[in-house]
Amino acid sequence: MKRIVLTGGGTAGHVTPHLALLPHLLEEGYEVHYIGTEEGIEHKMMSLPGVTYHAVKSGKLRRYFDWKNFTDPFKVLAGAFQSAYLMGKIKPDVCFSKGGFVSVPAVIGAWLHGVPVICHESDLTPGLANKICSKFAKKIATTFPECAKALGEKAVCTGTPMRPELFSGTREKGLGLCGFTGEKPVLMMMGGSSGAQSVNKALREALPRILEKMDVLHITGKGNLDESLSTLPGYTQFEFLSDELPNALACADFVLSRAGSNALCEFQALKKPMLLVPYPKGASRGDQILNAESYRARGLCHVLLQENMTADTLYAALETLMAEKDQLVENLKNAPPADGTMAVLQMIHEAEKK
Repeated sequence: MKRIVLTGGGTAGHVTPHLALLPHLLEEGYEVHYIGTEEGIEHKMMSLPGVTYHAVKSGKLRRYFDWKNFTDPFKVLAGAFQSAYLMGKIKPDVCFSKGGFVSVPAVIGAWLHGVPVICHESDLTPGLANKICSKFAKKIATTFPECAKALGEKAVCTGTPMRPELFSGTREKGLGLCGFTGEKPVLMMMGGSSGAQSVNKALREALPRILEKMDVLHITGKGNLDESLSTLPGYTQFEFLSDELPNALACADFVLSRAGSNALCEFQALKKPMLLVPYPKGASRGDQILNAESYRARGLCHVLLQENMTADTLYAALETLMAEKDQLVENLKNAPPADGTMAVLQMIHEAEKK
């Protein structure tokens, strides 16, 4: 039986591509192991039938000053030894890493045992963890062509692995979920698992004008519901959606979102015209701004920077998005495929120890 170790974590974006690969790996008869942390989101998401989960120590890799920078390298080192022990015990044919700080000790452990490593980088520029992991990897799959070019000959632009259920939704079920008639186009706003406070605020301030032209499906993030708007016609809000997300996406004519790479690939694959409000540089390493700019330069979205966002500018940007819908949809149809599931699986097969 072939064995594979998957690793990655810290955010849901470092885990969801594994969920896309998992059914294929199990169907092909792989024994699947996952190396993550005890407390990370990956533990909850990857504790699944057919997956053996292993928790190791890991420290966060920071580009800024923090006293933990003096202690976390020792956690990474301890995690590498734990991972090396696990690799010797599991004897996998290949290791697939999605990035995030937890992946570093697992990848080093794989390298120490001569296990081929495939990395995947979602953003336009590689994160610090993937920069380190890439030195031990046989190949690196990327979502953006710019990233593949920057990483050199090891890198191949594949797109991002996507769960097939993403494409299973229907407009009718989505409209029913929201209580919409379908007479107006639907704007779907989503800002990630924790929401996007500034976008939520601007959207709600602009609602009276927006609702004249569109119904609004608002995924607010945990703890961000506004009960005072719960009876507003044409507006429905959820903290988050899981099983119903494919139906919600199917009924959406437009998307207002942050610019995380996994979400962008999903919107691209579903041909949804997007208005992106990337996280500002001060709140992140600036990867979302670069992601959004790459999509804008290819004619796949419109962008509104957070520092320029008010209720007025948001409404004006949504009006422009509606006016240019047909051209955006055409550009999305002509773009290279966003779903990289099969391409990444092929890279894994080619990398396996013979």
